[in-house]
Amino acid sequence: MAARGHVQDPNDRRLRPIYDYLDNGNNKMAIQQADKLLKKHKDLHCAKVLKAIGLQRTGKQDEAFILAQEVTTLEPTDDNSLQALTILYREMHRPELVTKLYEAAVKKVPLSEEYHSHLFMAYARVGEYKKMQQAGMALYKIVPKNPYYFWSVMSLVMQAISAQDERLAQTMFLPLAERMVEKMVKEEKIEAEAEVQLYYMILERLGKCVEALDVIRGPLGEKLTSELQSRENKCMILYQRLQRWPECNALAHKLLLKNPDDWQFYPSYFDSLFHLIDQSWSPPEEGEHCPEGLVHHTVSEVVRFVEERVKGEDGKDSHSLRGPYLARLELIHRLRERGCPEESLLGEPLELMVQFFGKFGDKPCCITDLKIYLHLLSPEQHVQFINRLSEAVPLGEQGDEGFAFPDDTKALQRHLCMCQLSRMLGLHHCLDTDGKLRLITELKAHYRHGLKFGKTALKTELQFSDMYCLMAAHVYVDLWTETGDENMVWQGLGLLQEGLSHSASNAQFKLLLLLLYCHLGAFEPVVDLYSSLDAKHVQHDTIGFLLTRYAESLGQFAAASQSCNFSLRFFHSNQKDTSEYIIQAYKYGAFEKIPEFIALRNRLNQSLHFAQVRTERMLLDLFLEADIVLSLEESVKAMSLSAEEDDIPWDNMRDNRDLTVFTSWDPKERQLTEEHRRRSLEEESVWLRLRSLTLRLLASLAVLGHSSSHQNSDVANENGVGDKSSILSSLLSQLNQTLHTAAQIAEKHTQYLFLGPPSTRLTAALSSGSCQCQAAAFQLSVHLQELEMVGLDESSELQTQICNAFKSLVVQLQEILKKCKGDLLDMKEGKLKTYPSLLENLIFFVETVCIVLWMASYCAKILRPLKTSLQKKKKKKKDANTSLPVVMCGFQELTGSLQDLLTQALDYIKGQETGVTALKLASLTLEGNTEEEVLFMKAAVDKVHSSYLRSLQEVGDLLKKRAETLKNLKI
Repeated sequence: MAARGHVQDPNDRRLRPIYDYLDNGNNKMAIQQADKLLKKHKDLHCAKVLKAIGLQRTGKQDEAFILAQEVTTLEPTDDNSLQALTILYREMHRPELVTKLYEAAVKKVPLSEEYHSHLFMAYARVGEYKKMQQAGMALYKIVPKNPYYFWSVMSLVMQAISAQDERLAQTMFLPLAERMVEKMVKEEKIEAEAEVQLYYMILERLGKCVEALDVIRGPLGEKLTSELQSRENKCMILYQRLQRWPECNALAHKLLLKNPDDWQFYPSYFDSLFHLIDQSWSPPEEGEHCPEGLVHHTVSEVVRFVEERVKGEDGKDSHSLRGPYLARLELIHRLRERGCPEESLLGEPLELMVQFFGKFGDKPCCITDLKIYLHLLSPEQHVQFINRLSEAVPLGEQGDEGFAFPDDTKALQRHLCMCQLSRMLGLHHCLDTDGKLRLITELKAHYRHGLKFGKTALKTELQFSDMYCLMAAHVYVDLWTETGDENMVWQGLGLLQEGLSHSASNAQFKLLLLLLYCHLGAFEPVVDLYSSLDAKHVQHDTIGFLLTRYAESLGQFAAASQSCNFSLRFFHSNQKDTSEYIIQAYKYGAFEKIPEFIALRNRLNQSLHFAQVRTERMLLDLFLEADIVLSLEESVKAMSLSAEEDDIPWDNMRDNRDLTVFTSWDPKERQLTEEHRRRSLEEESVWLRLRSLTLRLLASLAVLGHSSSHQNSDVANENGVGDKSSILSSLLSQLNQTLHTAAQIAEKHTQYLFLGPPSTRLTAALSSGSCQCQAAAFQLSVHLQELEMVGLDESSELQTQICNAFKSLVVQLQEILKKCKGDLLDMKEGKLKTYPSLLENLIFFVETVCIVLWMASYCAKILRPLKTSLQKKKKKKKDANTSLPVVMCGFQELTGSLQDLLTQALDYIKGQETGVTALKLASLTLEGNTEEEVLFMKAAVDKVHSSYLRSLQEVGDLLKKRAETLKNLKI
């Protein structure tokens, strides 16, 4: 609640204590204070609303809503009540109710500027663009201020952007918006830059580039002052759209003369040159080349221009600009692409890059500048290039270890850049194992030597030599993936932990540690690592997948819930936040930002990660709580989960993952390709579809179970259970189809790069047999439904079929459990080896057991009434035959077998806990490492041990709870 200003009226003074209590989070006292006030002043509406806010914040949403509606129906017009109701409805996520509130207020006080503007903003929150347009014009009529008029114009533009029919946007909304602005232009009422920006946006969307160009170059364009070179940038965009290459070239040339380091104009300059060459353009014999001035239309002119810029920099004693040197390399790259012989005029790329390194090698940006142009070197030149660079790296005398070290940070940066370029050229990758180990020793020596330059650095600052440490860790990862020697990964973990102890804010250390721990099957240390990254806003969408992919699959259910919450909190607040950003953009006239905010909201709503986290979180809650805390039916109801509705935007799915978040110096052939990205997205989508269908099938099962326990079969059929079964059948057919697609993807055996996208659980789920077993359990529920319809007397064949399905499920579960058996951690000859795939299979077993138990619970609900009616018939007939129908015997066998399976699984888990605890005490053989290195490695190994024990404990606890639910399945 905002702090309130000078108290003007006695009601404000009375309400002040309630505001203070709410501000301080003391909601109960706020409610009590409001009650006291309402006893004395029954008509003080605001006190009632403030009480509702207190109730809302203490979880009594229904009471709060009733109170709020009581006040709303009275159509209050006092500012206190209206503002308090606005806050309450926003907290209830019901912004549409605020519009009704101010609609009523505006009718009663038609000339209030404040209420009209509040109504406009209320419409903006819910995206009612047409009503915004009308509200804006109504406001302008009351108070003729320019901003209000342009609010209305912008609302027309938003109608055009959101229109389903593009023709409607182009023929109605945008032309109307254009006419409205033109009216203001003719009357010379345009005052602000925002108004010119909006005019430009309208013309651009109408494709009227010539008119837009006239506006930018005319007197209105002089108002565009907030951004540097705003007019020039807009002109350049328009020239490119209009394909006016002479103007494009001349403008770029003019701007580069002014600032030869402004990189954005070099690509435009080169692009326009090649377009002019392709069009065989030649300048007119008389007069200017074009309105923008001189045009360079031949390669020789452009080469001369670039060389002149470079000479200008060569003549400087210090602070040379990088732009011209990079422009020369960029021009060589483009000329080579087109097969132009003129590239030789610019010089030999190797010499030019060595020259660039000589000038800028002591800057961290040198590596990112040069790596783009490494392809200009032939493979034979790679070693020569690095040798030439090493000549330009000043190192001191060789020490005892045989390595020479830099004497200052500039020399360190040069040496580091050379090492990074060596790796990018593949010179690290072609070394044999011994060569790589020698390289690691050298990188570690340079790292530790470089720490002396950062002794006075703050805790939040990175060390100058951090990249040596990261590169050495990458070489350890290379050795691990190539040789399978897990000792390499333990050493890599130890080194990264050492790096983190000196550079606690290094995000790259944390990201690589996070990935390595996940690959080893240890999720426990990952949660703290991710939290310490302090991911902000949209990063929860772009890098959140690193966390959520492994959480549940490694058996850390509590951490998995927490991981999903990290992301979900962001996605849900995004909806509310975006509305506020849009309102601020209207208030301050930042109209061009509004479509960007809308695009961001859509991008996040359609995010693959959002859909995954939402689905996984609901499944996780069901696995942990359904039939333990609440029944499956109650759990599904609490989630508002519907079998009929699929809320995932499959056709507009956006892959927002940042797959290049890891710093990498791998050569081009080892880098992420578009094909890998495409396959990863395809695999993620199919796995999401499987999980989403599983969730909806569980919702369907819950509805059927609810119907069975409340109605007999005749009434059930009348009440639409027949319809429910058709939904179940449809979902099952979709599941089988998706499983078929999944099998085809799994057959491809796509291997992703270690630092690339993580592979999904899809292949492991299929090879463990859990997907097939879950599908069989859902299929069985269809047969059980048939049994409920037909009854026991007429269904001997169906009963036999159901019993066979029971036996098949048990066999499949035994097979899944068999694939979990084996030691998760193993020590051989002092070397520790992890088997995370066994842990992943164990989680598949747990998930499948849960689904089979829910199916069994549904079965029990069907069989109980059938058994009761059978016993009644026997009593009437005085039938002494005590034998049970086949299906009931089969069900008793099923529950017995499931009990045995769970006992076996719990025994296995107990055995593994003992084994892992014993290994914790065993010692690793860590020869050839310093005492400090051994300490860091042991710390990493302890974290892995502790994580495995935590996973086993959580899985064991869940299985014990599931074993308890089996006791309730008696019929």
